[in-house]
Amino acid sequence: MDSVYLLNSLWVVLGAILVILMQGGFILLEAGSTRMKNAGHIAGKTIFTFGLASLIFWSVGFGFIFGDNGNFFVGLSHFFYSGYELEGMNLSSSVFFLFQLAFAGIAITIALGGFAERAKLSVYLVFTVLFSALVYPVVAHWIWGGGWLAEHGKQDFAGSTVVHLTGAMAALAATILLKPRIGKFNQDGSANNIFGHNQVFTALGVLVLWIGWFGFNAASTLGVEDGFFGYVALNTNLAAAAGAVAALLVSWAVLGKSDVPTMLNGALAGLVAITASCAFVETWAAVLIGFVAGILVFYSVRFFEKKRIDDPIYALSVHGAAGVWGTISTGFFAAPELATVGKPGLFYGGGFEQLGVQVMGVGVSGAYAFIVSFVILYAAKKLMGGLRVTEEEEIMGLDMSEHGSYGYPEVFLSKEDKISS
Repeated sequence: MDSVYLLNSLWVVLGAILVILMQGGFILLEAGSTRMKNAGHIAGKTIFTFGLASLIFWSVGFGFIFGDNGNFFVGLSHFFYSGYELEGMNLSSSVFFLFQLAFAGIAITIALGGFAERAKLSVYLVFTVLFSALVYPVVAHWIWGGGWLAEHGKQDFAGSTVVHLTGAMAALAATILLKPRIGKFNQDGSANNIFGHNQVFTALGVLVLWIGWFGFNAASTLGVEDGFFGYVALNTNLAAAAGAVAALLVSWAVLGKSDVPTMLNGALAGLVAITASCAFVETWAAVLIGFVAGILVFYSVRFFEKKRIDDPIYALSVHGAAGVWGTISTGFFAAPELATVGKPGLFYGGGFEQLGVQVMGVGVSGAYAFIVSFVILYAAKKLMGGLRVTEEEEIMGLDMSEHGSYGYPEVFLSKEDKISS
């Protein structure tokens, strides 16, 4: 066992740990962006669904993505993975498995953002199982598992499409079927702001995610031999920085005030956008990709509100719109010396071929994720007596209605309750 094998394994397991830590970032982000009466529920369901998604990935997800002897949709081996070594890898197969599991966990967490503040816990359970088995692995197989989009040279280094767009399209299906939260829209169609309860939590969540993204993107090199992971990390940070700055500036220019939530969304949008292209573009392009993503997320949020789509944690804009832009961007900016997958982009003389592949990949993957997620949720709605808690339970808050205890008991319990407890 040589030193390169060991170093690669150590680097990728560190990346897996950073990606799993992103679940903590999502807890802070989602809890801070929603109301206090749902905070405990949001934290708890995130841990629960990550655990559930891990078991589904171990049993069938990994095999569907990377298995041999498959069909158009999935591979058909490596189920119930026992830790055995896979051929042709320059790192521990168990480490590779754990790294890929972490990505699957992020995808379902993004998807469940569309359920926030109004879905039954039982719906989270059912959807997590079926999304983790039938939706995410199919898209991942097409692009990362040697499927038909990989054969066309689809560029998605760390998952702008595979993880972020797939999760966002599932969130879109959920928001449509669940319908808006009570009080979000008026009869004339105008939207009311339902403010999150803790902007500091939201900002800290973004910072945790930003740090975790170095595992997400840079560890996707799956090795340390040439130090290329440092370049990927550099592009990742530049795009996040540009997204944050662009979003704050555009909100300041349009609203007359520099909006903090918009700036935070801009940082995340820059990270999502660069995820596809971080290994394929030069540094100046990384800055431009992040900057455009920061502007895009500002207008995307307003677009969805005008369409009366209630997206509490902005998954559709941050992960969906920015995921689309990030994936397509490689069709413009992939540099010849960096395009180890596919072909150079349009601006480097590569013509429209790679751009066409990127657009096709976005369209087909997004459509598949949305349609299958919609069918799953529609069937669940019919078979489970609805997806949504009652109006009384929603007003009460999911902490109490779903779990029987508050995330902030000292805030909600009366003085008499405190004394008696």
